[in-house]
Amino acid sequence: MATIAAKIQTLISEQIISGQFKPGTRLDERELAQQFNVSRTPVREALRQLAARGLTQLLPMRGVVVMEISVKDLTEILHANCELEAMCARLAAESMTTMEKTELKYIHDRTNEFVAEGNLEKYLDANRELHRLVLEGAHNSVITKMVGDIRDRLSPYRQFHPAETDRLVTSHDAHKEIVDAIIQGDGEAAYLAMRAHNAHLGNAALRSLRKAKEAEGAAEEAAAEQDAKPARKRAAAVKLTKVPAKAATSAAPRARKKA
Repeated sequence: MATIAAKIQTLISEQIISGQFKPGTRLDERELAQQFNVSRTPVREALRQLAARGLTQLLPMRGVVVMEISVKDLTEILHANCELEAMCARLAAESMTTMEKTELKYIHDRTNEFVAEGNLEKYLDANRELHRLVLEGAHNSVITKMVGDIRDRLSPYRQFHPAETDRLVTSHDAHKEIVDAIIQGDGEAAYLAMRAHNAHLGNAALRSLRKAKEAEGAAEEAAAEQDAKPARKRAAAVKLTKVPAKAATSAAPRARKKA
């Protein structure tokens, strides 16, 4: 049972990280059980594990939903990721073996063709592999797990990164500084390069997330205003159909006098 739950957790994580399940999406146990062709028990366990990792949460009247993070919380998470992954880069520069450094350089060199082609999908795959190698190269399982969990929590929000025309080039150049520093065994340079790289991405994500939330708030206000219009029209119509009391009393004597 644990193995089935673990597999389902991985599959749901991938759908969250890829953006298929966006923040705020409700995860229905029955639908997921049908999707994976299993009972609801392993699905329930998988959702519990995802909640423990900070990818989902249980909300009253809604059930389990993909975690939504406020701008304040996202700022703090990005800051933690910035410092911890920079620390991993420093440790990697000091403890990576020659074979590990060779693999790191190979992965980075592979991205040259992806940048030239403008192939974002392949570049992002290589990007994940490069960061994984840096984390593993730190040879500190505690920090590696912490950074891995944080990166998982941040993954659904990568959609907020701006579609810069030179995004791949900028990222590739930043990676080159990190990789060169690690290969040369310069821990301080690797730390600063990784921190600067993550700070740039984090600030871009925050700016875009703020704009997205502002646009969402404006849309909600516009929808509320639109919903209120029929009610105001009905109230105005009812008011017009009512005869003022003063007019009714003044009309009565005139009617009797004429008779």
